[in-house]
Amino acid sequence: MSDTPTLALPAGVVVKGALQPGFEQILSTEALGFVADLHRRFNETRKRLLALRTERQKRFDAGETPDFLAETRHIREGDWTVAPIPADLLDRRVEITGPVDRKMIVNALNSGAKVFMADFEDASSPVWANMIEGQINLRDRWANKIDFTDPTNGKDYKLKAKPAVLIIRPRGWHLPERHIVIDGEEASGSLVDFGLYVFHNAKAALAAGSGPYFYLPKLESHLEARLWNDVFVAAQSALGLKNGTIKATVLIETLPAAFEMDEILYELREHMAGLNCGRWDYIFSFIKKLARNKAYVLPDRSQVVMSKVFLRAYSLLLIKTCHKRGAFAMGGMAAQIPVKNNPEANAAAFAKVKADKEREAGDGHDGTWVAHPDLVPVAMEVFDRLMPQANQLDKKRDDVSIGAKDLLEVHQGTRTEEGFRENIRVGVQYIEAWLRGRGAVPIYNMMEDAATAEISRAQIWQFVQYGVALEGGITADAALFKRCLPEEMERVKGELGAENYAKGRFPEAIALFETLSLAPNFEDFLTVPAYAKLA
Repeated sequence: MSDTPTLALPAGVVVKGALQPGFEQILSTEALGFVADLHRRFNETRKRLLALRTERQKRFDAGETPDFLAETRHIREGDWTVAPIPADLLDRRVEITGPVDRKMIVNALNSGAKVFMADFEDASSPVWANMIEGQINLRDRWANKIDFTDPTNGKDYKLKAKPAVLIIRPRGWHLPERHIVIDGEEASGSLVDFGLYVFHNAKAALAAGSGPYFYLPKLESHLEARLWNDVFVAAQSALGLKNGTIKATVLIETLPAAFEMDEILYELREHMAGLNCGRWDYIFSFIKKLARNKAYVLPDRSQVVMSKVFLRAYSLLLIKTCHKRGAFAMGGMAAQIPVKNNPEANAAAFAKVKADKEREAGDGHDGTWVAHPDLVPVAMEVFDRLMPQANQLDKKRDDVSIGAKDLLEVHQGTRTEEGFRENIRVGVQYIEAWLRGRGAVPIYNMMEDAATAEISRAQIWQFVQYGVALEGGITADAALFKRCLPEEMERVKGELGAENYAKGRFPEAIALFETLSLAPNFEDFLTVPAYAKLA
C-alpha cells in the first residue's frame, strides 16, 4: 500500500506538486476552497497592479523620478491614526527572521527575541516541499506539536514556555505558486501562503493570546496595500473573525513605497501594526527603479550605508511617519553571523551591529531585526539601554524634514574591481544555494537572502550598461565580467573545496547570473526566472 496521500480537490483546483505524508492536511478541500475563493476575487486586481508597476517603470526609464503623490496630499496632511495594536505586539525591540524549516522555527522562537518572522519569501527557496512543510511546521507550532528530534544527530528541539511572537511573511505580489492551478491559472504565491496560514492558524493563534500577524513584502504603492486590506477583510469575513483581527507590518523595501508611507498606513489602518526598513531590498529597488538614469549609479555596495544620504533620509522619514500615525517603526536587518575561530573578526562584526542598533534606537526606531540567535543579546542590550520603555511612539521626530531630493541623494564613494568581483562571487553562490532549496545562506560571515543577490547582479548590470570607470582606470564592461566570472568561480571552488563545488548546481547558477547581469533589459526579479528551475 502506498503512503502517498490523495487530495479531495474543490472544483476548478489542480495541485501539481508531489504529495508527501501530511500534505493532505494542509491542502484540505476546505483550505484549498478558501484559497481559490481569494484567487477568484482578487487575482485580476493583483495582475492589474503588477501591470501598473511595468507602466511606472517605463516612466522611470524615460527619466522621471519618484515623487510624493499630488492626489493623496489630503491623506498625508490629514489627522488620523491606525487602529489599536494588540498587547503582544507592543514591545518588538528585537525581531529575528528566518526560513520556515522546523529547526529554524524552534530555535528562533526560543532565541530570546520578542518576535520571530517566519519567512516564505526572501529567506526561503520556494521549492514546493519547502512551502508546504513550512505550513505544516507553523500549524504544529499552534497545535503545540513543534517539538522534534533531529534524526541526523539525535538532538531534541523543544519549545520554551514563553516563545517569541510569530509573524508570517508570505511571498510578494509578483511571485506565482505554479503547483496550484485555479480555473486554469497559476495561483498567487501571496494568496497561497497567506490563505493556507490564516485558514489553519488564525483561531488557534487567537486562542493562545496572540493573533494572525503578517509582514507584507515588496509593496510598491498604496493601491497594493489596499489590495492586501481587501484580502484581509474578505478572509476575516469568511472565517468569522472580527474585522481588524489580522495585523500587518509592511516592509518599505521599494523606492516608490518610500514616497507613499502615509498612504500605505492609511489603506491598512484597521490592520496596521507598523512599517519596517527593509534596507537590502530597498538598495536593490533604488538601483532597479533608476537603472536607466546614469545620475543614480551607486558606489560599491559596502559603501551604501544606513547612516548616510538616501538611506538615512528614508529611515528618518519612516520613523516620523509611523509615530505620527500610532504605528511602529522597525529598523533594518543585521545580517552578521558569528565568525568562528577568529575572535578579532567576531568582535569587529558584533561591534558593527551594536553601532548600527545604537543609531536605530537613538533615532527613534521601536525595534530591529537580526538574522542569527547570537545577535539577539547584542541588539537587546542596545534597545534595553536606549529604549527602557516598550516602544518609542512618543518620539515624534517633528525636527525631521525629508523631501524628494533627500530620498534620491546618492552615496559618494568608490567603484572598484574588487567590489565588482565580490558581487559575482556572492551573487552566484546565493543563486546556487537557492536552486538547491536553501533561501538563507551564510556567505563570508553574513546570512544572506535573495536581496543580496539582487543587489549584486543589479550593480553589475548598471556598471556594465554605463561602462563605469572603476578605480585604477579599468572599465566595467561585458568583457571584464566575462574575464572575472571564471576567475571568481575558481576562487569559490578553492574556498568550498572541489568536491563540494562539483556537487552543487553551479553551472546553472553561473549561467543565470551571467544572463541577468548582461541582459539588454533589466529583469525585475531574479527569483522569477530562477523559479522555473525549481522542483
